[in-house]
Amino acid sequence: MDKIDNTSEGTVIGVSGQVGSFSEEAAKYYCQKNGIDGFRIEYLTSVEGVLSNLEAGKIDQGVFPIENSNGGIVIEAVYAMAGHNFQIEKMFEIDIKHCLLGQKGANASGIKKITSHQQALRQCRMYLKRKWADVELEEYSDTASAAKDLSEGKFPVSTAVIASKGCAQIYGLDILEEGIQDLKFNFTTFIVASRK
Repeated sequence: MDKIDNTSEGTVIGVSGQVGSFSEEAAKYYCQKNGIDGFRIEYLTSVEGVLSNLEAGKIDQGVFPIENSNGGIVIEAVYAMAGHNFQIEKMFEIDIKHCLLGQKGANASGIKKITSHQQALRQCRMYLKRKWADVELEEYSDTASAAKDLSEGKFPVSTAVIASKGCAQIYGLDILEEGIQDLKFNFTTFIVASRK
């Protein structure tokens, strides 16, 4: 598992995403706002991964999305929450800005498929209908995982992903278009979970 910090002490926070995910951004925001220093992030990709690691005592807290102002309830989170025993420490919102990313040198006119997390596709659905009506849409486990896999050549150059601007820098991808979410202010509510 990737880590952002080599500190052996401090709070270990599990997030439902990879490096560059919005859950990572939310965890960093939460730590900064609450004066938590020396934290370490575990990238657990799914909400199920976060809550099972929390219950097993492998992480101190978990951060994951529960609802978006446009995309609605995060279904994956609801199912995972139903199967685990935890308590909600805090709920907070961050503004989510999506980008359409392609491999280096990719041309927008050559895009045949767009892949991302179900929520990202929902939050950009009007944009996708308007600009990419003939392109295949594919759901993926995580926005940042999609970006990582695109950069590693697991998708053809004709595939684009919806992810954060940070993912373009982290994974060496081109930004084909910025701010593609349907709502200018696109808030997602995140939960900070801890053991009961």
